[in-house]
Amino acid sequence: MIALARSLCLALTFAIAATAVQAADRARLESFLEVTGFDVALDSIRLSANSAPQMLGLEADDFGAQWTILSDDVFDTAKMHDMAVDILSETLDEDLLEHATEFYDTDLGRRLVAVENDSHMDDDSETKSEAGQAIVAGLVRIGSPRLAALKRMNQASDSAGTAVRAIQEVQVRFLLAAAGAGVIDLKMEEPDLREALRADEDALRLSITESALTGAAYTYQAFSDAEVLEYAKALEDPDMRRVYDLMNAVQYEIMANRYEALAARMRDLQPSQEL
Repeated sequence: MIALARSLCLALTFAIAATAVQAADRARLESFLEVTGFDVALDSIRLSANSAPQMLGLEADDFGAQWTILSDDVFDTAKMHDMAVDILSETLDEDLLEHATEFYDTDLGRRLVAVENDSHMDDDSETKSEAGQAIVAGLVRIGSPRLAALKRMNQASDSAGTAVRAIQEVQVRFLLAAAGAGVIDLKMEEPDLREALRADEDALRLSITESALTGAAYTYQAFSDAEVLEYAKALEDPDMRRVYDLMNAVQYEIMANRYEALAARMRDLQPSQEL
């Protein structure tokens, strides 16, 4: 069953691969990761590590410095980077790579990637959320068309609607791996675990949608309405949608893989004790 779970996150990736004409070479993929900012997006996965113990009813602080050492090792930037290149080298064809690169290698594209990179690596989520909520409230109050453009942008960048299912898959794989490592005593079988997560699916979807909107409002606040609309239209292009579907699938697969590795290593951790 775990093998089946693992295959779900990659299903979209290899569905796209089936249509690939010629896989991109590694040198061009390295450039693609940098130009699109996908390398920084991958690096930001490690910022989510502190939330992992919460799924087990624990806190990262319970393990003290051990946790920082472990999470830095498991979520090693170079390793995640290599995993992404390995998958993309088999799935991303030259035409799609060229399409995305052409857009992000423009003045607008470079400025967009710069603010996206900053947003990815800014772990002060509370401040971003509060500021983003204030911006959204202001846009609603004045009836700004910018709000619709931001929503179009978010919908286009997750056109396959994978976020909810992918997050659930990460949770399932992490909990099963933690149970297998003896870190937790999981009281339910995998089908029951999936059903329990599905029960909260609507709330999760709403939370993701709201978070994405406030995040976009905050991240792109320095851009004009025209630039935001231009970006939304660029993301709605069928080729760009395919690129983002693939990048989303790759990112979530790497996240799930690293969470499984994290669970396996947690068996060696001991709760820290204050002296």
